[in-house]
Amino acid sequence: MLKLLSQYSKNRTAWFLLLLSAIVFESIALFFQHYQGLPPCTLCIYQRVAILGIAFASLIALFSPKNIIARVVGIFIWLYSAYCGFNLAFQQARLQFAPSFTDSCSINVQFPNWLPLNHWFPNVFNAYGSCADKLWSFLTIEMSQWMVIIFSCYMVLGILVLFANLCYPNKQFTVTVINKRDF
Repeated sequence: MLKLLSQYSKNRTAWFLLLLSAIVFESIALFFQHYQGLPPCTLCIYQRVAILGIAFASLIALFSPKNIIARVVGIFIWLYSAYCGFNLAFQQARLQFAPSFTDSCSINVQFPNWLPLNHWFPNVFNAYGSCADKLWSFLTIEMSQWMVIIFSCYMVLGILVLFANLCYPNKQFTVTVINKRDF
């Protein structure tokens, strides 16, 4: 399986699928915000940025998937973004289901001065909801719990792809077709 993952990670299709999944999740978040009227909270906005980090990672590797440096940089950004997103989603789920007096969620998003996304794109990156509100569920699972699952899947897949690239850095995996005449 690791050989196959290593081979796939050297292909543009795999990185395009990672990019496509991130675009789909961003689109779903914007759909919930603008068409369903669900107000995003601060942690939701930060999770969106983590998804954008995964999209950025896929773009790095998408441009040069056969280059080991581009691939490993993309994988590490992917893993870092998935890890941060997982922590944010877990914190939001904890706020919703097992709140503590020490848990808190700020009202305003705080981006660095060199990347003020909430000023550049206020319709996308401004938070005006509460982190503890349970606004949407599917199959009895709340949105924050779905995000924990999604970021967990991203992390597990990223770790597997990293190990595959460490175990099989330059080897090509090919499938051989055997004809009846070969016997």
